[in-house]
Amino acid sequence: GINAEYGKQWYQRRVREAVVSTQSTGEGGSAATEAFDIGGVTNDKSEFLESKLSKSDRPELASAGIVISGGRGLKNGENFEMLYNLADKMGAAVGASRAAVDAGYVPSDLQVGQTGKMVAPDLYIAVGISGAIQHLAGMKDSKTIVAINKDPEAPIFQVSDYGLVDDLFKAVPEMISNLD
Repeated sequence: GINAEYGKQWYQRRVREAVVSTQSTGEGGSAATEAFDIGGVTNDKSEFLESKLSKSDRPELASAGIVISGGRGLKNGENFEMLYNLADKMGAAVGASRAAVDAGYVPSDLQVGQTGKMVAPDLYIAVGISGAIQHLAGMKDSKTIVAINKDPEAPIFQVSDYGLVDDLFKAVPEMISNLD
C-alpha cells in the first residue's frame, strides 16, 4: 500500500496546484466581503502635507540613449553640475558610480552598476570613473563607451571604445563650450 507520508505529500501538492490554478485563471473568488468598525482608532500622530515629484527634462537613466556618468574623480557634488550642464546640451541622462553615491555626491537613484541601474545606451560617457568591475557590470552593454580619466592605467580604458587621458575639469568644460 501507500505509506501515510507519501499520501500526505501527494495531497499537499494537489491542493497547492489547485490553489495556483485558481489564482492564475481568476476563477473562484466568491468569498463575501464585510466592512467593520475599528472601534475608535484614530491617526492623530501623522499628517499628510504634500506630494512633490521631481521634474526634469532629462531622459530616464535606465532608458536614455546617452548617459553621462561621474565618479569619485569629480571630488564633490557641486562638480556634478558640470555633468548636468553637459547632459542638458546633449539630451542625456546623468548617472554615477557607487563611489560617488557612497561619498554623498549624488542620490542613489543615479547609481549605475551591479547594485544600481543597468544601462545600455547608444553612448556612455564615463567621467572620472576608474572602472570597478561592479560599475562595468551595469554599463558594459553600451554601444559606444567613452572614458575621460587622468589616470592612463584606469581599468575603464580597457572596456572603452574611445579614451581621453586628461583632467576632467579641463575636458568637460571644453566639451560644453564646443556644444554652445
